[in-house]
Amino acid sequence: MSRWIAKTCDLETCLQLRRKVFIEEQNVPEEEEVDEFDATAIHLLAFEGDTPVGTARIVVSGVVGKIGRVCVLQEQRGTGLGADLINAALAQLRALPDVTTARLGAQTYAIGFYEGLGFVAFGTEYVDAGIAHVDMERKL
Repeated sequence: MSRWIAKTCDLETCLQLRRKVFIEEQNVPEEEEVDEFDATAIHLLAFEGDTPVGTARIVVSGVVGKIGRVCVLQEQRGTGLGADLINAALAQLRALPDVTTARLGAQTYAIGFYEGLGFVAFGTEYVDAGIAHVDMERKL
């Protein structure tokens, strides 16, 4: 089967994937997982054949595009799909003429993963939804 990633308006499928990963696996409270940014964000869906297997969203604010809610189903982890989702998000941001910086809040265990994609950590560690994070960014 072939894997592909596309911009989508299918928020329901994105939310189903996020529920499985964030709420069910990582115990993120539901009221913290879904927020007001979902309505206006750019959403990406990753597919293996016809099956949705991952998602990410992008919230643009001025010159910064914040990549977030990046999740990959357990059976797809370790396949490079996470990197593919980040690279697809970066491509979406590069297509926006005013956006110069990509930013994200990385779970601390994933800092090395994001560093490998060109992101640099800044600021201090913080807890979001009960999980340690650090902010990271890279120029586009």
